[in-house]
Amino acid sequence: MSDTHDTEHSQERLHQLQRRLAEFAAARGWEPYHTPKNLAVALSVEASELVEIFQWLTPEQSAEVMEKPETAHRVADEVADVLAYLLQFCEVLGVDVLDALAAKIERNELRFPVTGPPTSNCHSSE
Repeated sequence: MSDTHDTEHSQERLHQLQRRLAEFAAARGWEPYHTPKNLAVALSVEASELVEIFQWLTPEQSAEVMEKPETAHRVADEVADVLAYLLQFCEVLGVDVLDALAAKIERNELRFPVTGPPTSNCHSSE
């Protein structure tokens, strides 16, 4: 399979999942509650639940969370919750999540050009 075909398949799968989430909410009459504010808050809560898993772990322990079934399951569930709310948020606001990500990566590549060998002592948040 070509990279283009894989990309198109991934994009279609993402859009299918986004539609399923919208249909799930519609079938339950939840649309009135799926406002940008409420979805942003829910997204933040779910991201915090993901952070909670790692809160008191050392960097070494955090790198091993997927090796233990009980934590791997929790991480996967929270990642799914974060992505679900992000996709619903984007659906409500009409943001194409893949286009937004591609544009952001392009801006970051311009903002942070490669000027030499990689360094491990600097991060964009500093």
